[in-house]
Amino acid sequence: MKASKFMLFGIFFIGISAVEAQQKTSLTLTDAIDMAWSKSNEITLANTKIKTKKLELQATKNNQYPDLKLSGQYQRLANAGINFKLNQSNDPQQMPVVNQLMVGQLNATVPVFAGFKLQNSIKAQDYLYQAEIANAEQTKEEIALRVIEYYASLYKAQKTIEILKENQKSAKQRVKDFIELEKNGIIPRNDLLKSKLQVSKIQLSLDETTNNLKTINFYLTTLLKLNPETQLEIREADFADFKMTNVPTNELPALENRKDLKALQHQVKASETNVKISKGSYYPTIALVGGYTALDLSNVITVQNAMNVGVGISYDLSMLLKNGTLVKIAENKVIEVQNNEAILTDYIRTQVKKAIEDYDLALKQTLVYEEAQEQATENYRIVKDKYDNGLSDTNDLLEADVEQLNSKINKALAKANSIQKYYELLSVTGQLSQSFNLAHK
Repeated sequence: MKASKFMLFGIFFIGISAVEAQQKTSLTLTDAIDMAWSKSNEITLANTKIKTKKLELQATKNNQYPDLKLSGQYQRLANAGINFKLNQSNDPQQMPVVNQLMVGQLNATVPVFAGFKLQNSIKAQDYLYQAEIANAEQTKEEIALRVIEYYASLYKAQKTIEILKENQKSAKQRVKDFIELEKNGIIPRNDLLKSKLQVSKIQLSLDETTNNLKTINFYLTTLLKLNPETQLEIREADFADFKMTNVPTNELPALENRKDLKALQHQVKASETNVKISKGSYYPTIALVGGYTALDLSNVITVQNAMNVGVGISYDLSMLLKNGTLVKIAENKVIEVQNNEAILTDYIRTQVKKAIEDYDLALKQTLVYEEAQEQATENYRIVKDKYDNGLSDTNDLLEADVEQLNSKINKALAKANSIQKYYELLSVTGQLSQSFNLAHK
């Protein structure tokens, strides 16, 4: 009996969990973007790359510090035969027994001049570090835009389903009315079949939109690292209820704010610095050197406090012949990155131009769809009144109903589309992250 109770309790608990998993979760666009920024694999990877570049910069800076090497040796020797030329005695009893050697050394090298390679290496690495930071910021912009696109698509699908269901109710009611009218011989059976066909078409559209909704919902929950069973519900106030301000009208904000362009500009500076590094091989290398040596050769010699300080100079004469090619390679890499910057700049200009035109078109379409919805509603009222008075046929009524349905859907989606185009315009001008936060304060 107890086992049965526990089993019933377990089934009840599982049932509750399943219901909760299917419950719809409301999530504002701000929360969705913040969640994506904190959980996205792309953002994590970008931040890791920043840390790597920072460590590489620190490793390059560490080359400024002296090289300090400590070494020691202990060797056990056989009874070596030693003949001191200064010792004129040939008496073997006076010769020492040499059976071990101990040596300890501490050497230090402080770089003084290396053709400015060290200073330029630090600069180049710092430029690459700044470029990686810019790349990470660009990744944040791209992730935010991806969330917005999923969010807008999800909102559009939900709004479409809502309108379709409302229209489906009226269409089904019309079928019921037509069934009675057909029974009484008031309308031909053909009109009844047309009304049923309209219900079927609405159901097909509803099924297709629902399938699209599930797919987009999965994409968004996956990006946000939510339970795949979570059903997100987009409230209109969370997406469509805000003012679009500070709309860019040219490419200047993009050229100032685009993070991918800034990253390339830092890479250009790093490449130019690499040219200086390559030219540094034409100069000699100068360093301060110093050391300490302790030596003990058993029964022969002991050296203590043997210190040395001096200057070391080295010059690789072969670089006079070889380095010219390396310098040209570095200079060509500068040209490559500069060309990439020019290509990206042109691409940004075209992106901004298209985004501005798309946004303007979306605003115009919104106005047109609002007027069309009013016209379609009035047209359906007139046709319905005529139909009720026998002045129009079923085809006119169903056609007017379809036009009214399409106008409602178009009007609902036009507002969401204009907002999406606004965000896309902010994205191509590099202002999405900062403007998004300001727009929702």
